Amino acid sequence: MNAALPDTTARVSISLAERSYPILIGPSLLVAASSFAHLPSAAAALVVSNTTVAPLYAPSLVDALKSHYPKVHLVTLPDGEAHKTWPTLQLIFDALLENFCDRKTVLFALGGGVVGDMTGFAAASYMRGVPYVQVPTTLLAQVDSSVGGKTAINHPLGKNMIGAFYQPVRVICDLDVLKTLPPRELSAGLAEVIKYGPIFDMDFLDWIERHLDALLAREPQALEHAIRRSCEIKAEVVGQDERESGLRAILNFGHTFGHAIESGLGYGQWLHGEAVGCGMVMAARLSQRLGLIDAGFVERLTRLILHAGLPVVAPRLADFDNVARYLELMKIDKKAEGGEIRFVVLEEPGRAAVRAAPEALVREVIEASCQ
Repeated sequence: MNAALPDTTARVSISLAERSYPILIGPSLLVAASSFAHLPSAAAALVVSNTTVAPLYAPSLVDALKSHYPKVHLVTLPDGEAHKTWPTLQLIFDALLENFCDRKTVLFALGGGVVGDMTGFAAASYMRGVPYVQVPTTLLAQVDSSVGGKTAINHPLGKNMIGAFYQPVRVICDLDVLKTLPPRELSAGLAEVIKYGPIFDMDFLDWIERHLDALLAREPQALEHAIRRSCEIKAEVVGQDERESGLRAILNFGHTFGHAIESGLGYGQWLHGEAVGCGMVMAARLSQRLGLIDAGFVERLTRLILHAGLPVVAPRLADFDNVARYLELMKIDKKAEGGEIRFVVLEEPGRAAVRAAPEALVREVIEASCQ
């Protein structure tokens, strides 16, 4: 596989013993048959995409896969977080069964985080597990959701509450697909890039601050570095804690507040990255109130998130008792234990941990953030 790829292709490895796999990062990867060489052999492949991405990239991916698979099928899902549901998941199973796909069939997730999560969950479930490949087409998916094997669908009461840990066999991050990404989606992806700095690597945060304008302008070298470093950090964390029993939970910085925003507003009203960006500001404020970081760092992170084009003022989720609604939604968060809400907080810039927090402080943060 490696010899046939362009020299400009960067590689990051996820080290999980027999479940290890490479992440390939570079231009023109989606259209190159060599990107998909040496994957599991099968009589058929199924490309899963959505109504926005499929017209742009599905024909090129199908053509590239025809060099390796006798039959290549395509299923196109409705687009958006609001469709990350059982009925949409069923469309993938329908396509697999209608095309007589067996347990060696390889699935290819062509799209953003929603497509990637649902394809992975379908792959984990169909005939008790078939291989799948992530071909993420959004910045957020390339730096976060396509890597690490977390697959899920949403429930009306909570985001990503039904799913499985199931690793892909390869991740293909083609920089060229980011050229067609809407500006709002680009900003949403930058939220997950920014996240890696305060929780793990302050040098990377410094780099993001210096190169944010280049990232917003989609300069290829800046994007390649941001994606590669993000994947390196996630690979290191996932390699130590695949199933989120400890360290991996720090990757959810901002997500406890962010998931409450998404489910409280209704899925799709805010993009996931927008909710995470605002959630990081709220989590930083909570960290400050716990006496862990100073106001200067909260202000620095807030400025960066705002500069990335992301919201820093939280929405009101209820007219009568907004704080109570936030608390209700956060109690469903996967990090909650025994009904106690737990948050990823910054113990210091560059180091995060999961902690419970006094409800009074959480209330203060919500009230301050929603003004």
